[in-house]
Amino acid sequence: MLEVAVIEEPAAAEASLDPIRSRILAALAEPGSAAMLAARLGLPRQKVNYHLKELERHGLVELAEERRKGSVTERVYRATAASYVISPSVLAAVSPDPSRSPDQMSAHWLLALGARLVQEVGTLLTGASRARRQVATFGIDAEVRFATAADRSAFADELAQAVAVLVGRYHDEFAPQGRNHRVVVGLHQVPAQPGARRTAPGPQQVDAGAHAGEPEAGEENRR
Repeated sequence: MLEVAVIEEPAAAEASLDPIRSRILAALAEPGSAAMLAARLGLPRQKVNYHLKELERHGLVELAEERRKGSVTERVYRATAASYVISPSVLAAVSPDPSRSPDQMSAHWLLALGARLVQEVGTLLTGASRARRQVATFGIDAEVRFATAADRSAFADELAQAVAVLVGRYHDEFAPQGRNHRVVVGLHQVPAQPGARRTAPGPQQVDAGAHAGEPEAGEENRR
C-alpha cells in the first residue's frame, strides 16, 4: 500500500468523492470483504459490493486475497493507498497556472504554485511507480512566530535573497547530464483550528515550506 496516491483521472476523482465510496476507502485501511465492510459501515452487502467494483475499476482498491468458504469464494480487498490527493490535472481546463499572474505577495499565486507542485510531483510519482523507481525530493516544513509585520517582511526578504544566492551558485544551464528541478518556497499564516481559543491580536504564526523534485530516470529535462 502506498502512503499517498495522486488521482489524475477525472473518473477516478469522481469515484473517490462519492460519500459511500470515500467511507469504504477509509475502512479499507485494513483489508476486508464486502460482507465485512457491510458490517463495519452498516450498509447492505450488495451496495458495498457494487461500490467496491467501481473503486477497483478505477484503481483505488485492489484484491488482497481470495478465501474459500465451502462452495463460496470470498474476495478480500484493500485500499491502494493510505490517503489520496486529487491532482489539479483532473480539472485541466481550469486548473491554476502560476504564469498567469506571478505576484509573490498574492495568496492566489501561492495556491497556484501549490497546485502545480501537486500536479508535477503526482506525475513523477505515477511514472516512478510504473518503473519501480524512487523519486528524489526534498521538503522543509517549519513554523515561525513573528512579533511584528515588519519582522515578517524582513524575513521574507532575507529568505528570497538566500534562495536566489543558492540558485545562482548551483544552477548550471549547460550541464550535459543536468536535470532541472523545481524549488518552491511558501510563507502563509496558519489557519486557526475550529474550536480553538483565540489569542489576543498581535503576533502572527506562519508556516514556511520548500520543495525540490527530480524527474524519474530517463525523463527528458525541461528547459
